[in-house]
Amino acid sequence: MTQPLAIQALAAAAFVALTDASWGITTAADHVPSRPGLYAIYGDTQAWVDLGLESNPNQPLYIGKAERSLVSRDLNAHFAAKPNSIARTGNSTVRRSFAALLRGSLELRAVPRNLAKRERFANYSLAEGGGARLSAWMHSRLTLAVWPAPDEIPVPLGDVETAMILRFTPPLNLDKNPSKFGHLRQARAEMAAEAARWRPDT
Repeated sequence: MTQPLAIQALAAAAFVALTDASWGITTAADHVPSRPGLYAIYGDTQAWVDLGLESNPNQPLYIGKAERSLVSRDLNAHFAAKPNSIARTGNSTVRRSFAALLRGSLELRAVPRNLAKRERFANYSLAEGGGARLSAWMHSRLTLAVWPAPDEIPVPLGDVETAMILRFTPPLNLDKNPSKFGHLRQARAEMAAEAARWRPDT
């Protein structure tokens, strides 16, 4: 189906921005604006190996959107890139996907997001120390590119995100992706099952 001209134009601009320049996670704060937009997460060659993927460092691993702020959504929620920020895996589908694929190499254990109220195990968190190990790996292996949305965007930001996912088919995008990485769903399901088995004395 042909995309509306407005989406085509915005997608073309987003493509240029998301393939033009990317920054290391710890330095991205100097480049990422606090405004809505799209972001693309790239990995170096070793990152693809660690994740069990066929290496393609020029392809984004993941594309997402920030409806309010690329800074709060990406740098803080996903990466804990800014000082004093804490990335919570239970609140970040990106982190849960990375954690599921790096479970063995980083010795990660899934636990319920809220230890006092065990539910929604698909939104698992990580046992003590796991979040820091995951963040350290992300800081060392990943880079970030962004496309700040225009002030008066004529279509929903999600429509532009969909166009980018369809164009890039990033392996860690589970939704809207015609080339889904089946192993990721299985790995996340195993983490969710581990969180469901968690007990305070384990």
